[in-house]
Amino acid sequence: MEIQNADIAIHCGDIVRQSVVDGFLNSSKEGHIVHGNSDPVEIRETLPYTKIINVEGVKIGITHPAWAGPEFPPEELFNDFEEKPDIILFGHTHEPLNKHIQGTLFVNPGQGYKSFMVDGTMAFLTIDEGKFHAEIKIIEKGKP
Repeated sequence: MEIQNADIAIHCGDIVRQSVVDGFLNSSKEGHIVHGNSDPVEIRETLPYTKIINVEGVKIGITHPAWAGPEFPPEELFNDFEEKPDIILFGHTHEPLNKHIQGTLFVNPGQGYKSFMVDGTMAFLTIDEGKFHAEIKIIEKGKP
């Protein structure tokens, strides 16, 4: 329901099945998806690794780090973009993050489904006249 109600819906990768890609894009007014490291080759061939969109003059970079492995400092994601975005939306860690670093707002929505002891979360980004903020909301509680 949140995807249908949003002006713009963004998925930060690891969408895994083409039917989910199609459903996401068909359900949204305007949808954007990047591929993740867990996506099969056929999805990686059709979705970009990074994407930049401009909303009301705010440059939003979307990415999903394709490397596997340990946590990384979010500012490493500056390397994914030719120009520094105002906001970087990213996946991969499944850990929610909403933090300003070096003048850029970094947002990881977490994961959109609950799993053992981990809540399902989404990030809600509000942009109004060039000003922006993000909020991460629990959409489904994990098991206690």
